[in-house]
Amino acid sequence: MSDETQQAAQQPEPQVTITVRNNGPYRVEGPIRLLDADGNAYEVPAGKGVSLCRCGASTRKPFCDGTHSKMGFEAAERAVREAEGNS
Repeated sequence: MSDETQQAAQQPEPQVTITVRNNGPYRVEGPIRLLDADGNAYEVPAGKGVSLCRCGASTRKPFCDGTHSKMGFEAAERAVREAEGNS
């Protein structure tokens, strides 16, 4: 086992998990504190995950309201990967 692999195995499990949804929001689960640009905290119910907008069109920013599906949002990293495969 390499040193990097051993170090990774010794790391504790993350307290927060962020899942990138295909052409959708970032799903954040775990104990989190979410602050706005002025340092004000959003109310995030303990034990509940949140979905954060990444399309920029949500009327509930920073939270997702499902607008991405209505506007045909396509995740940039997916589009870049597909474009690179076609070169």
